[in-house]
Amino acid sequence: MNNMLLIILLLPLVSMVLSLLTPKETTAKVAFVMSLLSTAFTFYLFSVFVPESGMQFIVSFPWIPSLGITFKLGMDGISLMLIVLTNILTPLILLSSFNRKIENPKLFYALIQLMQFAMLGVFVALDGFLFYIFWELALLPIYFIALLWGGKDRIRITLKFFIYTITGSLFMLVGLIYLYLQTPDNHTFDINAFYQLQLNASQQAFVFWTIFVAFAVKIPIFPLHSWQPDTYVDAPTQGTMLLSGIMLKMGLYGILRWLLPIAPGAVDEYGFTVIVLCVIGVVYASCIAIIQKDFKRLVAYASIAHVGLIAAGLFTLRQEALEGSLFQMLSHGINAVGLFFIVDILRHRMKTSTLAELGGIAGVQPFFAISFMIILLGTIALPLFNGFVGEFLIMTKIFDYHVWIGSVAALAIILGPVYMFRSYQAIMLGDSHFDTNTFTPLTLSEKAILGIISFLVLLGGIYPSLLMDVARPSVQQLLNLISAG
Repeated sequence: MNNMLLIILLLPLVSMVLSLLTPKETTAKVAFVMSLLSTAFTFYLFSVFVPESGMQFIVSFPWIPSLGITFKLGMDGISLMLIVLTNILTPLILLSSFNRKIENPKLFYALIQLMQFAMLGVFVALDGFLFYIFWELALLPIYFIALLWGGKDRIRITLKFFIYTITGSLFMLVGLIYLYLQTPDNHTFDINAFYQLQLNASQQAFVFWTIFVAFAVKIPIFPLHSWQPDTYVDAPTQGTMLLSGIMLKMGLYGILRWLLPIAPGAVDEYGFTVIVLCVIGVVYASCIAIIQKDFKRLVAYASIAHVGLIAAGLFTLRQEALEGSLFQMLSHGINAVGLFFIVDILRHRMKTSTLAELGGIAGVQPFFAISFMIILLGTIALPLFNGFVGEFLIMTKIFDYHVWIGSVAALAIILGPVYMFRSYQAIMLGDSHFDTNTFTPLTLSEKAILGIISFLVLLGGIYPSLLMDVARPSVQQLLNLISAG
């Protein structure tokens, strides 16, 4: 049974090798089928997981014993939520590339699967060094995907993205090494040893800021966000989906697993500052989204606003806010992938995502229009749609934490619908600014992706306890750990 987690982790690697060995004409199908196998194993893992039993499916092998480094994996309800997100979205991301012309498909699909492997590793690693390796490994595939298949300005933008993320990673490495040196006698990177450290205030401050910078860049949190809009717009659709849907959750997950329990005193000391930065980012990004003329850039700024709110919820240290933030990670991942796929459909047919050049599509593509509206309503957190549950829990607990900060953060509730409905009106309604006959009908795979994402948006809104009941005991255990620190 314990090997199930190891199997789920290694399947993308096996798939990557198969993708490289098979003819380029069948690479996409091989990658897609293998990703479905990962999804099936994940559903089985979900069915046998016991929420109250804490960390489960632990696998531990000595890796570099002389340095106290082990290949240690495990998962609780928090990890399981992110595994589910990764292994549900990856097949959809792969499917979105069908019927698209991709140069060098073998390398393209191999990199996507390598990235899936690395992201899963981040979510299950229980050794600090192993966590860092997976963290860095996830950077390489997306760097090459953006560099090789990106837009005209890809070299400059990818370099900026690389400098931001590698700088953040180096800060984290310093923090992890410092923690390692604080462990007794035979030093270790084991996460439980980190949890048991009794660091004084200055030590916690050092650990907090070194590790936080890495997570803040990846999320991203204001003012470390400037790499994100350009990278999202310039990267190929599948790269943008991986970044927004899954990869930025690595930073949010890192805060939960590797920051809050290890430096709780520093979180208490500096949490207010971080929440203020997050809320500034929410309002700033929402305002910038309103004035965007390109839909893909608009969605990129909207993403900054949403993840800023999630991060703010984490630092309130309220149980409902942590549960809401965790659920919102899933909702945002699903909605972001849906919105960027809509951008891809527009650009594939119309060669543009400029709002002023579209319009009137709902009249000729009702399924597309309905799917877009469902994803939009999930994004703006309307009741009975997936974004509502997490955002409601986060907002109420931010108000509970500080009423004025909560009042400013609540502007997101107003600004979000403004930019989303404005974009929907420009794209779907009114007079078209092109010949609607050129907008060819959706393919079967496109309908399948939009249908599944719409179903997930509704399922999350109507039946959120399906996942929240799984994560709640783990969140409580995490808070107990923080309280004891």
